[in-house]
Amino acid sequence: MSVGEICNREVVVVDQNENISDAARLMRKYHVGNVVVARTANDGTRRPVGILTDRDIVIELLAKGVDLDAISVGDAMTYDLLTLNENDEVDEAIKQMRAQGVRRAPVVNGSGLLVGILAVDDVIERLSEQFADLVALLQREQQQERKRHP
Repeated sequence: MSVGEICNREVVVVDQNENISDAARLMRKYHVGNVVVARTANDGTRRPVGILTDRDIVIELLAKGVDLDAISVGDAMTYDLLTLNENDEVDEAIKQMRAQGVRRAPVVNGSGLLVGILAVDDVIERLSEQFADLVALLQREQQQERKRHP
């Protein structure tokens, strides 16, 4: 299964010049734990350059008493960005995410343009669905067996 099959294609994107408060309001509005920081080209394509998470805001800024309206997203975002290619296999993506210690990673196409985001929650949801399908298959097999051999 590829990353592109399960990633979320609706990504909340901000510019690095926006302020932190605006980014936090976007996270709340769209019920997400991060915003992808991207450079937007004239043709509307976006290239990810960083990520800002709710943890970044709380632990690195609020806990230290930083005025959120006084700094930009670019001042607080993570620049050391792990990106995944939409054609990467999910198991390899999980290994990369574990090695980097991240729960979310922007997904790009072959040209490096943003096409989605993969979160650990997406992977867990997909695996849960597959396990549920396997359980249903086993239950059906048991029911058929009971009908054939009462």
